[in-house]
Amino acid sequence: MKKLLIFMMGFIFLLSNAQFEVQAKADPPTVSADSVVLMDATTGYVLYGKNEDAAYPPASTTKLMTALLTLEKCKLDDVVKVGKNPPAVDGSKIYLFEGEELKVRDLLYGLMLQSGNDCAEALAEHIGGSIDNFAVQMNKRALELGCKDTNFVNPSGLYDERHKTSARDLALIMRELSNKSEYTQIASTSFYEIPPTNKSAVKRPLWNENKLIQKSSQLYYDGCKGGKTGYTTQSLHSYVSYATRNGQRLIVALVHDKNKTFFPDAVNLFNYGFSTFETVRLYKKGDLVTTYNNNGLTIPLLAASDFYYVKLKEDTSPVKFNMKDENLSTKFFKTGDVIAEGTVIKNNQNLGTLKLTSGTSHELKQVLQSKPFKGMNLKMEYLIPAALIIIGGIAYALKKYKLFNKQQ
Repeated sequence: MKKLLIFMMGFIFLLSNAQFEVQAKADPPTVSADSVVLMDATTGYVLYGKNEDAAYPPASTTKLMTALLTLEKCKLDDVVKVGKNPPAVDGSKIYLFEGEELKVRDLLYGLMLQSGNDCAEALAEHIGGSIDNFAVQMNKRALELGCKDTNFVNPSGLYDERHKTSARDLALIMRELSNKSEYTQIASTSFYEIPPTNKSAVKRPLWNENKLIQKSSQLYYDGCKGGKTGYTTQSLHSYVSYATRNGQRLIVALVHDKNKTFFPDAVNLFNYGFSTFETVRLYKKGDLVTTYNNNGLTIPLLAASDFYYVKLKEDTSPVKFNMKDENLSTKFFKTGDVIAEGTVIKNNQNLGTLKLTSGTSHELKQVLQSKPFKGMNLKMEYLIPAALIIIGGIAYALKKYKLFNKQQ
């Protein structure tokens, strides 16, 4: 009986461990898009990827970059005068008129809610002077964000065989855009009316096409802060969105979806990400990370910035900080100077580099009072005048020596 009891307890223990392992390594949901990324917005870490670097035509998800550049280069109350080209653009539009004057804010609402191609071109010409010049700015900014598989040729996403990007790159663009409160305000708005203008006596009503932010939709997702859909016949369907829950921010990017399941697929990926992973702030800027002790010198080393990492929720393994070897006793620095760095390690994986600032100053007099100067009682107020006297004496001697040689 005793042996049977031990066997049953052991079996239950193994079973519980097996269940824990399955939960810790839960499989991500199946999605139909050809290029997919689920990204932690705080760290940029990819939680799940499927052909994440494969480049496809992104259709109107291109407008995320157009919105980012607009918010970086314009004020919302700036006035844009529409040229002759935007009203003639193909595809979705809010029907702008040549010579019409609208605020940047209203064009951004038309861009994000109605996916107006005319709004995209009006903003592009306002910022870049021409579509081509604006495309150059789009690609430059994409490179700055770390995009490696992107080439934009227009601000709207109208199909062009040269116009391509990947799910990872779109997620990086959304990561930067999600830090803009103006974008979140616009992209999370269900309904907006553009007021009358100098060319239009009526208001233009706009409804948000993103079903994850529409409370009346069965696909409404609590915590979704914005997103952008995209479709052309050649590009198929694309969708990029971001959501927050308990301080954690996740981004979903779905590119080249022939089945048009991007909304439910995004919901499933968000649920998978929030239930499986946790974003942890290991250090806050100014936190004590470690203390340097060497040759009688003690320096508190503080985090130069916040440091976050992502882990499985069930993972309780410790995190270690390995400081790069430094001989700080030979350096001069002030409180707050960056003087060292180290790596954060978890499960033998490098989670990133953290720079360290000094919690105290280390000045010349400290060096002079340490070996080999210990016991000499040297002070700066004495050393500087003495050095000047010595230098002056040497200069005087050299002058006398030259005069003596001339007399010879």
